[in-house]
Amino acid sequence: MASKDSSQQPVKLAKTLTNIDALALGFGAMIGFGWVVLTGGWLESAGTMGAVAAIVVGGAIMAAVGLVYSELTSAMPLAGGVHQYVLRGLGPRFAFIGSWALVGGYVTIVAFEAVAFPRTVAYIFPEINAIPMWEVAGHTVHLTWALIGVIGGLVITWLNVRGVKQASIAQNFTVIFLLVVGVLMIFGSATRGEAANMEPLFTPGTAGFFTVLIAIPFLFIGFDVIPQSAEEVNVPARKIGRLVIISVAMATAWYVMVVLTTSSAMESDALAQTDIAVADAFGTLFNSQIMANILIAGGIAGILTSWNSLLLGASRLVYSMARTGMLPAWFGELHPKYRTPANALYFIGGLSLIAPFFGENMLTWLVDSGAPSIIIAYFMVSVIFLVLRRRDPEMSRPLRIGGRGRGGELIGWTALVLTGALFSVYLPGMPSALGWQPWLIFAIWWSIGALFFFRVPTGITPGPNAGDEVLAAVEQRRREKAQR
Repeated sequence: MASKDSSQQPVKLAKTLTNIDALALGFGAMIGFGWVVLTGGWLESAGTMGAVAAIVVGGAIMAAVGLVYSELTSAMPLAGGVHQYVLRGLGPRFAFIGSWALVGGYVTIVAFEAVAFPRTVAYIFPEINAIPMWEVAGHTVHLTWALIGVIGGLVITWLNVRGVKQASIAQNFTVIFLLVVGVLMIFGSATRGEAANMEPLFTPGTAGFFTVLIAIPFLFIGFDVIPQSAEEVNVPARKIGRLVIISVAMATAWYVMVVLTTSSAMESDALAQTDIAVADAFGTLFNSQIMANILIAGGIAGILTSWNSLLLGASRLVYSMARTGMLPAWFGELHPKYRTPANALYFIGGLSLIAPFFGENMLTWLVDSGAPSIIIAYFMVSVIFLVLRRRDPEMSRPLRIGGRGRGGELIGWTALVLTGALFSVYLPGMPSALGWQPWLIFAIWWSIGALFFFRVPTGITPGPNAGDEVLAAVEQRRREKAQR
């Protein structure tokens, strides 16, 4: 939604991404480091086919959400994605809630990658654990270890400030390397893996299944980076929506592949004793530590792709919130040379630099704390899909999911019910209820959001002109402030 006021938006985001760039951003965002560190726990908790079943079910939920996103993205190819959809459908107050929820999910993953990066490097170079500082939940945090995460964060932030095209070029190369590692995993499993190693296929009860399922929002967040960067994608709106669906299908296939190839490499008892199950399994398939290190290099590629994509998506969402007056105007300023939301990037990148100083335990806490916020955002997008289908049926939709009849609404209701059900599994009393640390991080994030919530312009009527009304309200507020 472009501003008509040059004082509010002196320059526009550069439209430089191709469809391949956008697909690499979406897929790369989803394939971070979680598949490297979480797979061993999944197999131990749920068994091979139990983990596969949870991933397929979770992928189906995300596919339903992806279909909803794809139609909205084609109809409103604007920076900020969910922010623009909810603003039009329910107005600015709800737009803030949906946007803040998704930013919270993005920030937790950007911070996760800042912790995962030194964790991965330490697998290859254990000697980086030097100069101990303090302990967090029984884990000693070393200065050198933490500084590796800080340096990685600075480099990724710098790349994004330089421009989305430069960041996407780096993204494309790392995604290609990641796919090569995936091909090697399939080859090793097909030629040297054993089906007998996949036992047990299922573990008793449902707790293991839900243990995998609660990680699904964290694993699949990233396809929505495509909508967040839609103003910078130089392809037709209909194709942008299709890229969302393709990226979700690719991520589901990737996670299933990782589970099957890892479980085929080693017996379950031996796998449970490994440091990083996927890497050790890969090394066992080829009887080579070098190959294990190559897998870890693939993990680093996953870290970089996810880190890069979600930092990009978070900054565009913060930028959209700022230019509609929901966050301070400072966050909405573009770099005069690179035309990127530099201040938003500095802020989010800066937050991620704190996480490594809390050590490895932050990996699990960040996974768990970000997931409920992600689901809140997806639930609201599903609501908006249904609202706009009923209230504005003639809105231009280059990619119309399910046609004009009840088929489209059925998809929307499916996404709504499934996301609501998924949120319930995190609550106390459920088999996979979250611990207090993730809920504390969740509460801190929403407490900060409450401070900004009262900045949101009021009296705006939801609809196609909501964005212009918000911008007018923001400009009026700016003038009144200048006169005082």
